[in-house]
Amino acid sequence: MNHSNKKRNIEKGRRYEKLASEYLLGKGYTVIEKNWRAGHKEIDLIVRKENTIVFVEVKGSLTGEFGHPSEKVDKTKIKNLTDAAEQYIIANNLKDCDFRFDLITFLDGRLEYYPDAFRGEE
Repeated sequence: MNHSNKKRNIEKGRRYEKLASEYLLGKGYTVIEKNWRAGHKEIDLIVRKENTIVFVEVKGSLTGEFGHPSEKVDKTKIKNLTDAAEQYIIANNLKDCDFRFDLITFLDGRLEYYPDAFRGEE
């Protein structure tokens, strides 16, 4: 992938993340972090509602030509997300909160929300 395509993909991803955070704000969540990094691992959004911290993965595709965006969340991605979430929990001393992993996808401009999309042990 050349530099121009990579930059376009990053911009597209940021746009999807902005739309996802606006959606979650409308559902009563508070956005705590965007693009939180633990080394090379990244959590797109970290949100909170009451005593639940939610780690949100955002995936999008303009056409679905290469499958549904949710199919890009494989075992390796889940492992990276759960490892990063564990580091976030430890770094912020959040042992008394509930946690879950949600997925928000965009396909042909349509948002799909999957609360509690996966568990860390997958």
